[in-house]
This record gives sequence, C-alpha cells and structure tokens, in this order.
Amino acid sequence: MNLASLDLNLVVALRVLLEERNVTRAGQRVGLSQPAMSAALFRLRKHFDDELLARVGGHYELTALGQVLLDRTATAYDVLERLFSSQASFDPARESREFKLVASDYAVSVFGAELARVVHEEAPGIRLRFTQTPPTVVDDTATLLSAVDGLLMPHGVISGFPATDLYDDQWVFVVADDHPTVTDGLTRRDLAELPWVTYQRTYDAPAVRQLGMLGIEPRVEASVDSFQLLPLLVAGTRRIALIQARLARLLAPIAPVRLVEPPYEAVPLQEALWWHPVHTHDAAHVWLRETAERVGAGLPQVNDVWQ
Repeated sequence: MNLASLDLNLVVALRVLLEERNVTRAGQRVGLSQPAMSAALFRLRKHFDDELLARVGGHYELTALGQVLLDRTATAYDVLERLFSSQASFDPARESREFKLVASDYAVSVFGAELARVVHEEAPGIRLRFTQTPPTVVDDTATLLSAVDGLLMPHGVISGFPATDLYDDQWVFVVADDHPTVTDGLTRRDLAELPWVTYQRTYDAPAVRQLGMLGIEPRVEASVDSFQLLPLLVAGTRRIALIQARLARLLAPIAPVRLVEPPYEAVPLQEALWWHPVHTHDAAHVWLRETAERVGAGLPQVNDVWQ
C-alpha cells in the first residue's frame, strides 16, 4: 500500500462513519453534506473491499471488518492529530492546551498533585487530565501511548519506549495497629501465612515477581484497583499489604495502621514518565517532560519520607 496515494481526510470520514453508523449524522458531525459523506463511504468501501456498514432493517450495523477498524481508526486519528499539532516553540505562560497523562492513584497522589501545583503557578492556561492506568497497559502499550501525552509508571513493567526518570520509592508493609501477632516486625513466614490485601492489576509485577523468587505465594483475601484503599482494608484485621513508602506516609492519618519494613531486601521502585516517540521533539512535550523532571527532583528523598 502506498500511503502517498491515500487521502488522509478519509481517516476522519472513516472514524465518524464507524462511530455514527449513519451517513447523514456522520456528515453533520464533520461539516460535510450527505452526498460528500456518501462519496467518502464509497471510496472507503472500494479501498477495503468491504461494505463496512451493512443495512439491517432500517439501520446500519458494522461488518466484521468495520468492527475491527473501529478501535484502530480512533487510535490512528489520535496519532495524526497529535502529530500535526506538534509545535516548534512553546510558551507555557501564554499557551492554552490540555495534556492527558495515564497514571495510577499512587502516582497522582505522590507526584501528580505537585506537578499540577507547579503547572498552575507557571502555566495558567495548561490543563492536566489524569486517567486511570488500564489493565491492558502491558499488552498494548503502543496503542495506549499513541492516544495520550504520557504514562506514569515504574521501570520493570514496560520497555521499548522513551522515558525520563522522576523519583524513587521503596516498598513497605502496612499492618493494623492492633495486629494480634505482628508486634515488632514481619518474618518471611508471616508473609506466607497471613492474609493479604493486594493491588489487583498486573503491572505491580516486579514486587510480586520478587516474592515468587523468595518462594512466597501471597494468600490473597481481598484485592482492589486503588493503592489508596489498601490501608483501609488492613486496619482492624490480620491482613497485610505491600505499598509504596511515599504513599503510605500520606495515608497514615486515615487508618490505624503501622508501617513495617520488609523482611527481605525489597527491589526499589523508580517512577518514570513514558511517551510515544512521536512526541519526542514537540516543544510542548519537551516543556512537559522538563517540568516533570524538575518536580520529581524537588520531591523529598524517600529515606526522609520513611523516617
């Protein structure tokens, strides 16, 4: 296929046709007449050698190929939009735009909040939108990064994309203040026998893999998709949970729990900002990354947080 022979306007037409499943509504959405949108549909059907929209009764439904193209077209549209909105220069004090960042509640709490404060002071026209990390992040990283401005995630989960380091952290355990058996510290036997509360997604894998290498299989009694809920599900129970030290200190006032050092040398956590290569030389993204690096460097040392 020769990309030079394709009309990129057809990407826009394809997206709205697949989403609206109606030629008239699709045309209204992008400001085209019904005949013009019908002509675009004709060209798309000819290119894909498929009806894409098949009439069923009084309405249209997507063909099998149309269903496949629905998500792919949205991703392609996002990539093209971000590509052609790239800037050679960027003045944060004067610009008005939104950056979309994917992050866990942990990353937003210990880093994103401070980043938002700095952006508020230095770039009043800039908006930050944080969205929850999806469970598909490891399996489909390229698609995710193509649709956003950045991903906050520690090293050891994804690779193959540009990233800049932000800050480090440590893993600690939380146990109830009145835990009936854990009075001082935890032992490896405790880790194997006590019930756990875990963060249910798969991208905390480095910490989980380390436990597996030690021959410890957590006995999971509850799991949640929010790091901030872990102490609440530990308080007043025999459960234990593994959590980041920076977040644990922030959450200490909300639940009667204690922080306990791991009974092994836990792998440290290095948080990073990851992005799609299409953003690398865009002036706005360069500013965002440099600001993120500066904010990360200004956070307290993790040893100070732990103490």
